[in-house]
Amino acid sequence: MLAVRAIAGLWRWRRNPLRRATDLAEAWIALAAVLLIVVVAPLIGVATGMLAEGALLHSVQEQRKGRSEVTATVFQKVAQPPLDPDPETATARDAHSRVVADWTAPDGTLHHGTVLATLSNPRAGDRFPLWVNGTGKVVGRPLDSATATTHAVLAGLGTAVAAAGLVEGTRRLIVWRMVRRRYDRWDRAWDKAGPDWGRTGAGS
Repeated sequence: MLAVRAIAGLWRWRRNPLRRATDLAEAWIALAAVLLIVVVAPLIGVATGMLAEGALLHSVQEQRKGRSEVTATVFQKVAQPPLDPDPETATARDAHSRVVADWTAPDGTLHHGTVLATLSNPRAGDRFPLWVNGTGKVVGRPLDSATATTHAVLAGLGTAVAAAGLVEGTRRLIVWRMVRRRYDRWDRAWDKAGPDWGRTGAGS
């Protein structure tokens, strides 16, 4: 829509005898904004997405090197609080159970502690997967490649939209300033002609 309006504006003012310099300038500004939004903003988004994907995939590789999945054994279940007003922690509580468990680290050391188990109703002796670092400290699950790519795509789209918004906002600001200056010139001209407006022989 903006592209059609910009091209139509240039065509309309091309040889119009009533054309003002500001009219043609507004049309050119609109066309430049369209080109930036249609061509440059997507390129910025693609570049940002590629850079983000590279960084995230590197992070995935680093996390996979430093984290290992081991099998932990439930020693006993830890009682949950009766009420949890926070919806986020309440959701995590429903999907996981806090237990005291035993596990062996990749370096062979034995560990015993309270962790979250992916078990709905854990009992002593139940086994569940647990992510730990090289020394056996519990860590989060490493980021997978599909999630990293998804995050990179979202980053690229967000950057493209932000760039397009910045261009459109700049265009609107420039046009607004041009219109304000035009109105100021009209006000000055009216103030100059106002006292003599309608008088016989005025302007002669």
